[in-house]
Amino acid sequence: MSDPSTGLPVDWLAADGTRAAYTSSTNVGMYLWAVVGARDIGLIAPAEACTRVARTLTTLEGLERSHGFFYNWYDPATGDRLRTWPDRGDRVYGFLSTVDNGWLAAALVVVANAVPQLRDRANALLEPMDFGLFYDERIGQMFGGAWTETPPDRTYAKGDLLFTCFHYGTLNTEPRISSYIGIARGQLPPEHYFRLVRTFQPACDRGRQQMQPQGVTRAYLGVDVFEGTYAYAGGHLVPTWGGSMFEALMVTLVVPEETWGPRSWGMNHPLYVRAQEHHGLDEAGYGFWGFSSSANPAGGYREYGVTAIGLNPDGRTSDEERAPGDDGLDSCPGCATTSTPVHRGQGVVTPHASFLALRYDKAGALANLQKLETSFEAYGELGFYDAVNVLTGDVSRRYLALDQGMIMAALTNALTDDQLRRWFIRGDVRAAIQPLLGIETFESRGEVGLQCATDASPGNHDRDAARRDRRGPGSGSLARQSGGRGWPGVGHPPVRPVASGWLPLRLCGEPSSPRCLGPVDADGDPDLALDA
Repeated sequence: MSDPSTGLPVDWLAADGTRAAYTSSTNVGMYLWAVVGARDIGLIAPAEACTRVARTLTTLEGLERSHGFFYNWYDPATGDRLRTWPDRGDRVYGFLSTVDNGWLAAALVVVANAVPQLRDRANALLEPMDFGLFYDERIGQMFGGAWTETPPDRTYAKGDLLFTCFHYGTLNTEPRISSYIGIARGQLPPEHYFRLVRTFQPACDRGRQQMQPQGVTRAYLGVDVFEGTYAYAGGHLVPTWGGSMFEALMVTLVVPEETWGPRSWGMNHPLYVRAQEHHGLDEAGYGFWGFSSSANPAGGYREYGVTAIGLNPDGRTSDEERAPGDDGLDSCPGCATTSTPVHRGQGVVTPHASFLALRYDKAGALANLQKLETSFEAYGELGFYDAVNVLTGDVSRRYLALDQGMIMAALTNALTDDQLRRWFIRGDVRAAIQPLLGIETFESRGEVGLQCATDASPGNHDRDAARRDRRGPGSGSLARQSGGRGWPGVGHPPVRPVASGWLPLRLCGEPSSPRCLGPVDADGDPDLALDA
């Protein structure tokens, strides 16, 4: 997907060879760590990896920047900053994105640690990126970004920049990568982490959040934190903003949150995966799961999620129609009858969500991926296409740089005992972030969904008649890798916090047999011995 002259990836590549004429700083970051990952799992030789990374760094060194940060959109063929949008001709206002620069910075950290001969160049690009620029000390949160020229949107003027009128204020979203980097580099105060909301405070306000949270208030580093959770299908979890998989788990590709924060993320991440599984298999009855922002099989790009596990009061749904379903504020006076039953139409599933979930339910994720491949024409010459409408069978026959980068990172970690994570967390990141995560306790608890869903479970396949397997079970690359056995039953392990020793998870059908996922040391960190 990268341009051979600049080393910049395109935003998307279609199956027919059509390529996007734009890219983002996040895409560049995904490409850089994908190259490192490809080297680490043996797909390309170290010399090729070094050449590829060096080419991209050379281009980055010449890109137009402002205040040390990269702009959001560039031409991948020339490296020029985009000023008009390809094909449409709309003006592109110069924007410095907090989160997109965060992902590029994360990749530069990976390169600096993983490719010694390019360390100085990667660090030189990283050095002027001071995330304190985006910090709003009035509320302890970061702005969404800043424009370098006046846009039509409302802005907040500060110095010579025009900042967004919104902040990244929700903890369980992907911009926390920028928070981690800023804190680790001494550019943001550690208490910033506790200024981010787990949920908003309880209030009978339908315009503020999706449902009435439950929780308690605790103090960390002098900051009172409402440890709010949403109740869903028998469990309690900290929601994301939009209910999507990548918001919750993209950061875990490089940060071992579940081991550094065993009483917070160690509880929440497995619950979140289980919630997505429960929605797709049991609640909506799609027979598939994995909802996250992706290409839309009907055209364009869409934000998909599970409404009940997102704060967004407008809700991001898992289906094409955006079918209504209000989880309500039932604990508020006068609100007990306002919730409407969840009804979903044409579910849209993206494979990258299953790759993100590999760490928390390997069997379930692999089963879901294999079933996507064998039930639809979802696997192309370069891997999984970006999304599938599981009712109509329509497939978005595109590869997105962002989503392929997440897939490659997840595979690298799965096949190398978390090597990509270890490249990122060396030094400052571990020293600053591990203690921070370790002191907090979320109120996440319980087991989402009591049903043990398998292929034969009632309600999971009530739509099979509308999406008959056009290729036959046991075909395709995933089936071949498993010996042509088709897909196994999808087991949903009970959720437990990560603790010292081995992490036992019982699969359905194995009530007395612990399944050991991997060793952790006394600090709940599997990386310490390897990184000593």
